Amino acid sequence: MDKAKRDESSKIQKLLQEGEQTLRNYIEKEILPDQLQRYAPAETAIHVLQSIVQFHFDKVLEKKQAVDCQKKELWKFFSIFFVFLAILFSGVVNSSRLQCKHSWAPIALCILAHLIFYISIAQTLKCINGFKYQRRCHKLTLGVAAEKLKQLKVLPCLIDPVRQEDLEVCYQEPSEVYCHKFKKRWFLCSLFLLLTSCTMVSSVAAILCT
Repeated sequence: MDKAKRDESSKIQKLLQEGEQTLRNYIEKEILPDQLQRYAPAETAIHVLQSIVQFHFDKVLEKKQAVDCQKKELWKFFSIFFVFLAILFSGVVNSSRLQCKHSWAPIALCILAHLIFYISIAQTLKCINGFKYQRRCHKLTLGVAAEKLKQLKVLPCLIDPVRQEDLEVCYQEPSEVYCHKFKKRWFLCSLFLLLTSCTMVSSVAAILCT
């Protein structure tokens, strides 16, 4: 009787040990790795955030250079356009052969020049607005990453280890108000070309037909 109880007690103890070992193996293989993946040492976190900050800082400079390059192209188009208009207007004013019935030729050249200029700067303005939008996005993202890095450097011991979620820096985008600036600039540019075209056409007509 005592032997049977001892055997039964031994079996129960053995089952308990196996259960503890199984639980320990599960914790070591399943739970601990998952927990470790969610955290990173403060030093590693600082290095990661510094890399993110440097990346977006380089992108901001890259987009600024691209904007400056496109602006140079835009001013070049403006220079050529106004030189052409000045030559055309000077030719109309100083010509003794042109009469009112010939006014369609300089007017057609003026309108054609405005259309070509509009098409030329349209692509340039689109590139400038696109680069400015991307630069703004990188600036905002840079600000978020820099703020996280600042907090981590100020209190590194209090937040060591760092959660992986705290290292995530989402790509930031500006508000709709910022995008409205592009539409406003495009409207002002179109209005400027329309007024210039109307002024040139009316001036040519007035000079040749009066």
